[in-house]
Amino acid sequence: MRFSDKKVFVTGASRGIGRAIAQAFRDEGAWVIGTRTGRNNDMDDVCKEWVAADFSYIEQIKACADCVRQAAPDIIVNNAGINKIAPFVEITPSDFLLIQQVNVFAPFLLCQAAIPAMKKKGWGRIVNVSSVWGKISKEHRASYSTSKFAIDGMTLALAAEHSADGIIANSIAPGIIDTELTRRVLGEAGIQSLVSSVPAGRLGRVAEIARLVLWLASEENTYLAGQNIAIDGGFSRV
Repeated sequence: MRFSDKKVFVTGASRGIGRAIAQAFRDEGAWVIGTRTGRNNDMDDVCKEWVAADFSYIEQIKACADCVRQAAPDIIVNNAGINKIAPFVEITPSDFLLIQQVNVFAPFLLCQAAIPAMKKKGWGRIVNVSSVWGKISKEHRASYSTSKFAIDGMTLALAAEHSADGIIANSIAPGIIDTELTRRVLGEAGIQSLVSSVPAGRLGRVAEIARLVLWLASEENTYLAGQNIAIDGGFSRV
C-alpha cells in the first residue's frame, strides 16, 4: 500500500492505459480522482471521484484545472490524448491545433494547477504519458508526433525548474499497447505488421505501463527526473 496517504489525479481514466493506471493506484491505497469525457452515472469504483472533462473544449480544460487546484493532488498523471492519422499535406489546421490542445495544452494547464500545492508540501510527482511516436516518428503521424515530442520537452523543463522543490517529473513513451483503441484503429492486419517489428514479439499490456507509472510516482523514485522512458518491447531501439 505504497500510496495510502496520497491523492492522485489521472486524466483519461475511464479506459485503456489510463484506467489501468487509476486502478493500480487504487489497489495500492491511493485516493484516485479521474477524468472522463462523458457524464456516466454507472457505478465505477476505479476512481474515488470522477471529473467530467472533454479537453476538446478549452473551457472544460480550464474547469478541470480548477478541480486540480482545489484537490491539490500529490501525484498527477496526464494520460488523456487523441490522435488522427493523415498524410502531412492533408492535415487540416483545425485538426492539428485540436491535437495540440488536448495532448499538450491540457497537461500544461493541469501541471500549472498542481505545482503550487506540491511545492508547498515539498513533494510531488508528475508523470506525463507521451508515446513511442514522441521518440521516433512514422508517416501520417505529424500532428500526433508533434504533440508527443512537445510533452517530452515540457516534462524536461518541469524537471529543470522544480526538481529542487521535491517535485519529480518524468514522461513515459508507450509502444504498441493492447487496448480497445489500438485494435479499432490499426485492425488485426495493422497490429501484426507492427508487432513483427517489436523485439518482444507481442503487444504491450496496460498493466505493464501502470507498473512503470507507479514506480515513477512513488517515494522509491528519488533521483530519476526529466526522462522520457520508452516502454515498447524494444521497438524504438532497433
